[in-house]
Amino acid sequence: QVHLVESGGGLVQAGGSLRLSCTASGRALSTLVMGWFRQAPGKEREFVVRISRNDVTLYSDSVKGRFTISKDNAKNTAYLQMDSLKPEDTAVYYCAADRSFGLGGDNAAEYDYWGQGTQVTVSS
Repeated sequence: QVHLVESGGGLVQAGGSLRLSCTASGRALSTLVMGWFRQAPGKEREFVVRISRNDVTLYSDSVKGRFTISKDNAKNTAYLQMDSLKPEDTAVYYCAADRSFGLGGDNAAEYDYWGQGTQVTVSS
């Protein structure tokens, strides 16, 4: 069983930055595909980015060039650096882990484990 804990959310003005962290326990991060999703009020959960075991990344068009995913296998932690934040980035952000052997995708159904979520609010 993999347990994921996110941190780093908060309130920031438009144009600002935040860094989210997702620490995994129960399995080495190097054996997992890690993804970030978000869900705004009244909307469905949306794919943001994922990083494969060998560090291949896939970003949604809405965050490409502004968000950066990374991971530190020694700390068993994945990060989401969010720059140039916009009000439309406001959502609960979830990290997720996929234990399969592929690169990982953008479908939430592919992910086996989820964190509890952290709120990101961007004011205009």
